[in-house]
Parts: sequence; C-alpha cells; structure tokens
Amino acid sequence: MSKTLIRGAKVLGGEPQDVLIDGETITQVGTGLSAEGAEVVEAGGKVLLPGLVDLHTHLREPGREDSETVLTGTRAAASGGYTNVFAMANTFPVADTAGVVEQVWRLGKEHGYCDVQPIGAVTVGLEGRKLAELGAMHESAAGVTVFSDDGKCVHDAVIMRRALEYVKAFDGVVAQHAQEPRLTEGAQMNEGVVSAELGLGGWPAVAEESVIARDVLLADHVGSRVHICHLSTAGSVEIVRWAKSRGIRVTAEVTPHHLLLTDELVRSYNPVYKVNPPLRTERDVLALREALADGTIDIVATDHAPHPHEDKDCEWAAAAMGMVGLETALSVVQETMVDTGLLDWAGVAERMSFAPARIGRAEGHGRPVSAGEPANLTLVDTAYRGPVDPAGFASRSRNTPYEGRELPGRVTHTWLRGKATLVDGKLT
Repeated sequence: MSKTLIRGAKVLGGEPQDVLIDGETITQVGTGLSAEGAEVVEAGGKVLLPGLVDLHTHLREPGREDSETVLTGTRAAASGGYTNVFAMANTFPVADTAGVVEQVWRLGKEHGYCDVQPIGAVTVGLEGRKLAELGAMHESAAGVTVFSDDGKCVHDAVIMRRALEYVKAFDGVVAQHAQEPRLTEGAQMNEGVVSAELGLGGWPAVAEESVIARDVLLADHVGSRVHICHLSTAGSVEIVRWAKSRGIRVTAEVTPHHLLLTDELVRSYNPVYKVNPPLRTERDVLALREALADGTIDIVATDHAPHPHEDKDCEWAAAAMGMVGLETALSVVQETMVDTGLLDWAGVAERMSFAPARIGRAEGHGRPVSAGEPANLTLVDTAYRGPVDPAGFASRSRNTPYEGRELPGRVTHTWLRGKATLVDGKLT
C-alpha cells in the first residue's frame, strides 16, 4: 500500500499541517510528521479540503455520449476537485429502472476517477404521469437515495405527494426542478427589463417560487425530505428561509453561475449564457450569495450540463440550455464567496463537501480531514489567478460561460481513497 505525505497544507484554510495517507486512509494529521517511505507533496500555502461532492451533475451516458460520458465527466470532476458526483436521470433511456441506474453506477466504478451515485427519475420517462421504480432503484446495487426529474418539473401535486411519501420509508429525498411549465411556455430568459428590451420571452421568478412554495408545504404535510435544485431568485430564498424556520425538511442548492452571472449578459445573444433556470438580476445574485453564507441555501451544486458544439453554436432560440461547471465551480465560489469575505474555507468545505454528502447519503465522502477517515481530498492553490481556457477541459463539451475570464484558484491534486487522480493539475 502506498503512502503519501501532504506537507504544510492549510487544512480547511487553517494553520499549516501535515497529512499522512497510508493506502486508502488518512492515518495522521499534525506537524513535523515523518516522510519515511512516503511520496511527499509540498503543499505550503495551499488549502486542503475534503473531496468535493456534487449533488447535481449531468453525465449524459447512456444515450448522449456526444455530449459527455461517465469517463469524461468523472475526469472533469477529478480536475475540479470532486471525488463524488450524483448523476441526473435525464439520460436516454431515462434512469427510471434499477437496470439503468446500475449501469451508470458500474461505469463509475470501472473508470475510477470519482465515485458516481446515480439519481433515479421520479416518474417513468420523466413524463410526470406515473411513479418510477423508486423502491427497486433504492434496493439495487446503486442504492439510489436521491430522485429527480431534473430538466422537467414534477408539476402534478398528487404525483409529488406520492413520491415524497414513498421515499420517506427509506429516508430518501426528492430533488425538485422548480419550474411551473405553463408559466414558462416559450420562455427564453429571465422575465424583466432586459427581456422586454430584447423582445425575448420572459421566464418569471414566480414560475420557480410557486412550485417551491407548494413543495415545502407538501413536504411538511408528509414529513419527508425535499431538495430544491438550482434555486435562482430572491423570492425563492425567502420561501426556503420561511420553511426552515417552521422546521420543514427542505434543503436547497445554488449553482456557481447563479452566484456570478446576470441576465445583462444575454444582451450579447451568445447562447453560452442560455441556461435553465435562466440567469437572473443583480439583486437575485446578491440575495443568493447572502443566503449561501447564512445557511438558508445549503450547498453549491454545479448543474454541469455539457452540450456538443452544434447544440450551442446556433441562434439563441434554437440553442440548448446549460453550461459545463465541474472544472470551474471551486474558482467561482472563491471569487464570489471567499474573496468577498462571505465564507471562509471551512464554510466552503461545508457547502461543497459535508452538506451535499449528508443530503445524498454519500458514504465515505464529506468526511473530516482527520486520522481514520477515507483519504478523499483536494488540494487548492488559492493564490493562483488566470484565464479560463476550455481547450484544456477534461469534459467532452466546452460550453462554459467563463472562456477567457480570469478566475482565482486552481485545483492541483485530488485523491480518491488515497489514489491520486490529479497531480500538479494533470489527470493520472
């Protein structure tokens, strides 16, 4: 079994310490640890975090391997510091049976760049009419705990109630894509001043907020867990804050792009900025940052949504919605939350590792950096700043909104159960 000594790292941004990995486990954390028999990683000035966990990733396999595969997606994850990702169910075929979720889970095991936990569909074919095989997916080898029709909303209140009741039996969670479909017919961007000036169909905040309000009340009624995907408006923040004050079992996520980008960028008509939910206003962005800082929003999730060149390099109305995010997420969080003083690195670890692992029941992930714990770790050069170059991405797709933009921070090393998957910024 190999040994690695990470020397002088600032664990969760604190005082420099040495961390000794032996095989798959952290065996010692302290100062002046012996390097005998160990490979030494000089980490002076860098921040050591638990391996990141993404509760919202689109790996596209099976069915859309032209966009991404489990291999390329998990390589992108390792490049971004992730050791565990939850793969959304909107594949072809849809991950609505034990067979499909087991296929995705096994592909993750095969490739070994990070653990892959499939998310099961709530309804058959994401059609919103009939519950999928929730129990069978949970009891499968993949052990599914999170269910979502992401990409579509579970708009039928009766179906949503039944799903919440079903998953309560094994403490699962329904992750809702909050989008009232009738209110967003023909919508192209956030409804507001910019959409009016550009003449693009508006996507009103209330289309998100009304579904969240309904679902937290349903979760309260049932006594089950509901998770809100990619929360994007100031009004949604207030609803979640109210629900938590009532003791309702709701958690919520925000994407990196909703922490940084606004609908003003749509004036360029560049489809790289077309995303679901849409980029919102500066007021929404500031509200989301504050809510992430105070814990109203529990986690950062990438909503990594890869698309091939031809699906994005076209006119705005025809372009697919979505952005890649695994390889830039930590940098955007540093830019918007750490460098602004809203979070420290321990807070980042909570929102990008500990909390998502708790919500998704990701065994062995989101654990403290201490002796006896699995060696799932990421090392970050927080002093780095440079332009984003998608040509160097490990993802199969390049639809990033940050091309050429300078962002801080660079993941230099990632370890999955003690095995280095990224060394000096290069995949192993």
